[in-house]
Amino acid sequence: MIETLSPAMVVDLDRPAYSTEPQPGTRLRNGHTIRSFNLELADVVAGALGRSEFPLVVGGDCAVLLGALAAARRSGPVALVHVDGHSDFRHPGNYDINASLGSAAGMDLALATGRGEPLLTDWPDVARPLVADEQVIQIGERESRDTDFAWPDINSTVMTLIDVFAVRELGAAKVLEKTWTTLARTGWPYWVHFDVDALDQTVMPAVDSPGSPGIDPDDLVAILAALVADPRCTGMDMTIFDPDLDPTGELAGLLVSLLGQICARR
Repeated sequence: MIETLSPAMVVDLDRPAYSTEPQPGTRLRNGHTIRSFNLELADVVAGALGRSEFPLVVGGDCAVLLGALAAARRSGPVALVHVDGHSDFRHPGNYDINASLGSAAGMDLALATGRGEPLLTDWPDVARPLVADEQVIQIGERESRDTDFAWPDINSTVMTLIDVFAVRELGAAKVLEKTWTTLARTGWPYWVHFDVDALDQTVMPAVDSPGSPGIDPDDLVAILAALVADPRCTGMDMTIFDPDLDPTGELAGLLVSLLGQICARR
């Protein structure tokens, strides 16, 4: 990846220990640990932005989006393009918080839009929410047309929703057209979140929740490359790849190739 992307700087953050035990004062699994990690990540991302660099956050689960947005928000409001095979819109309004500990990785979009525990919705020096509903574009949800869709209340928001079926029907150019229309409402800078499970499980099985259908790799590159190339794009994170499910390294090689194409014009 270093050879492909030629980054100006590489920062490795220590991975926190994972625990299944509840933590005091939160119904989120590893809630305090996730907050501490994201505060550290926010400082690193903010430093890159302060140097007019393009931060690319690679690794971890979708909760890293929170630290990235917390950093971007220090300079003012931002929009969010959320490319993910799941909307990650689980929040206390659509599940029983007392039934089990919640996983922030399945809540990142809800938390980013101010839904959930203050532990992961309130961040230093920025107003809540990290991003407003009307400035969110969610691309790639594959469960939106299922009768047992986990979080159908997302359809009652003003977010721009382009599920994977619409992506496959419209093609990359029209998906970008809809995305640009939403982003043009304010002209704010925007952050791009890319969960690799937006790809079909036949292409990228090394994720925690693989599924089908997925966005065609060529369309995915076309969409993300255009978004990243735009000067309003302030940064991107890529999440959920599990190297333990890729013993040969072949899938890691595929992701590096995709990232190289996505970032080529940046």
